[in-house]
Amino acid sequence: MAAGPPSRKNGAMSAADSTEADWVSRFADEVISEAERRAPGKPIVCASGLSPSGPIHLGNLREVMTPHLVADEIRRRGHACVHLLSWDDYDRFRRVPAGVDPSWAEHIGKPLSSVPAPPGSPYGSWAEHFKAPMEAALAELGVEYRGISQTEQYTSGAYREQILLAMRERERIDAVLARYRSQQREGYFPYKPYCELCERDLTTVTAYDDDSTELAYTCECGFGETVRLAEHDRGKLVWKVDWPMRWAYEGVVFEPSGVDHHSPGSAWIVGGQIVGEVFGGEQPIGPMYAFVGITGMAKMSSSKGDVPTPADALEIMEAPVLRWLYARRKPSQSFKIAFDQEIQRLYDEWDALGRKVAGGEAQPAELAAHGRAVRTAAGPLPVTPRPVAYRTLASIADVTTGDSAQILRILGDVDAIGSLEEARPRLDRAQRWIDTQVPAEQRTRVREAPDAELLDSLGEAEREALAMLVDGLDAHWSLDGLTTLVYGVPKRQAGLDPDAKPTPEVKAAQRAFFALLYRLLVGRDTGPRLPTLLMAVGADRVRKLVGA
Repeated sequence: MAAGPPSRKNGAMSAADSTEADWVSRFADEVISEAERRAPGKPIVCASGLSPSGPIHLGNLREVMTPHLVADEIRRRGHACVHLLSWDDYDRFRRVPAGVDPSWAEHIGKPLSSVPAPPGSPYGSWAEHFKAPMEAALAELGVEYRGISQTEQYTSGAYREQILLAMRERERIDAVLARYRSQQREGYFPYKPYCELCERDLTTVTAYDDDSTELAYTCECGFGETVRLAEHDRGKLVWKVDWPMRWAYEGVVFEPSGVDHHSPGSAWIVGGQIVGEVFGGEQPIGPMYAFVGITGMAKMSSSKGDVPTPADALEIMEAPVLRWLYARRKPSQSFKIAFDQEIQRLYDEWDALGRKVAGGEAQPAELAAHGRAVRTAAGPLPVTPRPVAYRTLASIADVTTGDSAQILRILGDVDAIGSLEEARPRLDRAQRWIDTQVPAEQRTRVREAPDAELLDSLGEAEREALAMLVDGLDAHWSLDGLTTLVYGVPKRQAGLDPDAKPTPEVKAAQRAFFALLYRLLVGRDTGPRLPTLLMAVGADRVRKLVGA
């Protein structure tokens, strides 16, 4: 498989090459130009934000992959660029998800970093429990970023001056917010303390003095106190103020956001005004990204919930394939990730693209998306040395029930593979897909003994077809050869050459012949592709089961 698109520096396409190549290049052009205008000579800042309030799913991954791909392209061109990933672990714990001890409700309102991890977790907090699998997935995907804990930022006092500024400018902020609401309100404060006693944010600011920075608050738990905000590090700005504050503080030039952030009065729209009017910064270039759907995922365990995560996807597909799904579609385009049989067609498409790239036949956008999938500015991602078709590997894993010796025997016949390592990690992904996503009733189980009753009921033409199959096994023992053989038997019975185009009658005979073979081999009318199934069963066992 080719490593990536032609390059001038670290795999980067030239500006001329990239003009119409792909969405990543176009955004990179725009971001580089904007960064030079805002802060010439400084590292370019792209940003993402994730809340570890629960499983971080494949839709959330678009929040990371979009700036990652742009930042990576900027690095390929030789520019210094940092991708900031803010972990919003200082957000409040909002609800107890299904499957978790209801007693966790006592923690609602606390920072995610202060809530105990779900029962049985090895991690020290709720936030760390859900951050860890995402961090591992991003490492496997080759995503280079600088993680920022918002708990650490707030509790260390890093944002103290920004908080004091927001409180001084609270009337200006409220005036911006008022543009999007019908009713006026009094006593607006953009800062929310966490209670000293119960640690929750069920607090109300009752007074604030700009000169002394003394802030008084009460809590629903009955506690109240007065603190000096110039020294107080146990609270945070409300979201619509927090986000633009960070844009200005970090100098963010590029940050995407979901469609929910782009309605009137939303954080993106309001933040775009607050960042300049209050914090003296500029709103990032920020494409809106669309929904990522899932097809056919089997229900996960209750500890994970039923929302598939990047870690779930990486169990059944290789990292370059998952990267490719995000790289080939513009952020505004929705797409689906397959956990059902569609994953086989997805891999067929991926392999076909690899052949086009290797043969110099790929279009510029295809070439760019493939290059972004298989390598980053830091280098290539691991790939399977001998990429046997995913559907073939899945069928082999299914029929052999994961028996390594049997798998190696079949792969040796299929593609002269001498070690399972040559077929990994794709083989392991296909095995995992069979184990976790294919229902037990759809798994393939080869018969232990011939179906004597079915064999006794066969007519002369059916017996002849089986004899022709058995006679041709040794001479056709390869996937291509067996494909020719099983399609050719009904043709020969009809007096046609094996290469002849089948008539409607022959097509019907082929379907009937295939169904007969499936019933004799696996006891049902359908199953894995017959050539793969025959190779997995082995010639001697095929002869036994078809009564030869």
